[in-house]
Amino acid sequence: MRPVLVYTLLRILLFLVTAGLLALLGLHNLFWLIVVSFLVSGVVSYVLLSNQRDAMSSRLTKKLDRPEPRDD
Repeated sequence: MRPVLVYTLLRILLFLVTAGLLALLGLHNLFWLIVVSFLVSGVVSYVLLSNQRDAMSSRLTKKLDRPEPRDD
């Protein structure tokens, strides 16, 4: 579960940094701050977090493809 945790924490951190920067730049309406931060951090994470996203995807695929033990 480690790659999933790392990716999730990095996404949250990126969202908070984006929100902080937008607040410093003068966006003070809370609704628009959240909406714009969500959109900007999503685009930035698509570029910056591709390695972490691939690791998370690989880990989840391995977990889902593993056969479950049977109780016969």
